[in-house]
Amino acid sequence: MNPDLELQLKTLPSEPGVYRYYDKNGQLLYVGKAKHLKKRVLSYFNKNLSGYRTKIMVGKIHRLETTIVPSEYDALLLENNLIKEHQPFYNVMLKDDKSYPWICIKNENFPRIFLTRTIVKDGSEYFGPYAKVRPAKVLLDTIKHIYKIRTCNLNLAPAKIAEGKYKVCLEYHIKNCEGPCEMLESKDDYDQKIDAIRGIIKGDFRQAKDYLVKQMMKFAENLEFENAHIIKERIDLLENYQHKHTVVNPNIDDVDVFGMTSDETAAYINYFKIQNGNIIQSFTTEIKKILEESDEDMLEEAMIEIRQKFNSDSKEILIPFHLTLEIPNVKLIVPKVGDKKRIVELSEKNAKEYRIEKLKQVQSVDPERHTNRIMAEMQKLLRIPTEPRHIEGFDNSNIQGSNPVSACVVFKNGKPSKADYRIFHPKTVEGANDFATMEEVIHRRYKRLLDENEPLPQLILIDGGKGQLSSAVKSLKLLGLYGKITIIGIAKRLEEIYFPEDSIPLYLDKKSETLKILQRVRDESHRFGVKHHRTRRKNSTIKSELEEIPGIGEKAIELLLSKLKSVKRVKESSRETLEEILGKNRGGLVWEYFNDNEKGA
Repeated sequence: MNPDLELQLKTLPSEPGVYRYYDKNGQLLYVGKAKHLKKRVLSYFNKNLSGYRTKIMVGKIHRLETTIVPSEYDALLLENNLIKEHQPFYNVMLKDDKSYPWICIKNENFPRIFLTRTIVKDGSEYFGPYAKVRPAKVLLDTIKHIYKIRTCNLNLAPAKIAEGKYKVCLEYHIKNCEGPCEMLESKDDYDQKIDAIRGIIKGDFRQAKDYLVKQMMKFAENLEFENAHIIKERIDLLENYQHKHTVVNPNIDDVDVFGMTSDETAAYINYFKIQNGNIIQSFTTEIKKILEESDEDMLEEAMIEIRQKFNSDSKEILIPFHLTLEIPNVKLIVPKVGDKKRIVELSEKNAKEYRIEKLKQVQSVDPERHTNRIMAEMQKLLRIPTEPRHIEGFDNSNIQGSNPVSACVVFKNGKPSKADYRIFHPKTVEGANDFATMEEVIHRRYKRLLDENEPLPQLILIDGGKGQLSSAVKSLKLLGLYGKITIIGIAKRLEEIYFPEDSIPLYLDKKSETLKILQRVRDESHRFGVKHHRTRRKNSTIKSELEEIPGIGEKAIELLLSKLKSVKRVKESSRETLEEILGKNRGGLVWEYFNDNEKGA
């Protein structure tokens, strides 16, 4: 280790702050935040450090810099800004260069309302950003159906309108505008509409409803029923939009919600902005893991970045699990029951659906990355020393001990390798003894692989519970392979996973891809075994009648069945056909046996 770095490590401060790692060329490798700088930085230089990428990064560290800040929250903000500014190689990239759309209420006389991706600091109001264009367009279309707002670019300064500089256009004649350019609509009436629209965008529909109801009643009092009906349709349109977007108790106001799910390679985080019980913004993103970051770290990083992106100053944040982070003047709440709990669950559901969608895309576009992710997940969940690129599954098939077979299926990189499948016929076991059969088959399989110097699997899957697993383990111990190959059992009833010498089974998430791979290996070994068991049983039944013929042995029977396919066709064949297949003597014996029997009958 560099002597200067060693000295720095001994003199680290204990306050909250940000640390930066540099390589020998002065290149920034990593920016991190810490509640306690000394403890956090020293943890990277622990001999028991886990994670391949982390070890690589630590090996490159030549010097470090630290910055002390007042709180962990300030550290998180500084870390976020430094990552976006310098983009270090080993950091989670939270930057997003996409230009998202905003709804703009222009700072002008008789303001226009439109979508834009450019923010101009001229006093105009901007609402958003919207993660997708479509929801913003739907909202704008709804507003334009309810209110007649001008769309022209005219400078409607009071002096110019008073001078009569403008004339109404086609939009006025087709009733999409009420003609403020000729003072056919007052400034007060127009501003009332803008106030109501501002409320709709923020999720508050009360003012808009009150405004429309007053208009409808006014028309009705004046017996203008056609106009009153038009306003009624606009109220219905507004209520329909509100119904679709109100998902929780309307009393839940100005709240940020975060939900997340993660796997070995990335975290998927959903964000809701809620006002008056309405989701007015929704955003989901994928964040790649670089150095095996925890879910807590990923969520903290994402919360700060997303709240900055959406200019949120909500004083309440709903999250799925507890964080140590404290944000000044903001409550972090993990709801246990009620509407707040349901909205967090909805956010988590969105994150999970987004993950599934992304994984499907990766599977189509980059199958190797998809496979690598699944293998890494299996290694972690099953506590395997290496990724299970080569899996072998075993299952026994018999009916009351008759015609027993044992199937061995092979999966490579999560997919069946059918050329490597094997069927075993037990040689030392009498009757239906699953445990003894498993012990024999495992011993035969891996003794042969060892003798022939063939590659061994990283994982063996036994279809069955503790009994079958224990029998298989006996053979591995006898061969000196126990501890070198991971072996597990899977029981059908609750899909519990059993490990040797561990009485408590592992239960995997039913949607886990690891469980799905194990189920597929188990089901494939069962299918393959049953198929061969049925074939053997069928052949045994067929042969039994032919075996009754004096002077006809097993080889002759197999030759007949290979040519004629069934006993029925053997019976129906002419003497000449049978003699052609088996020769004159044996062919004649078969023909005489069936024909004499028929005559006798």
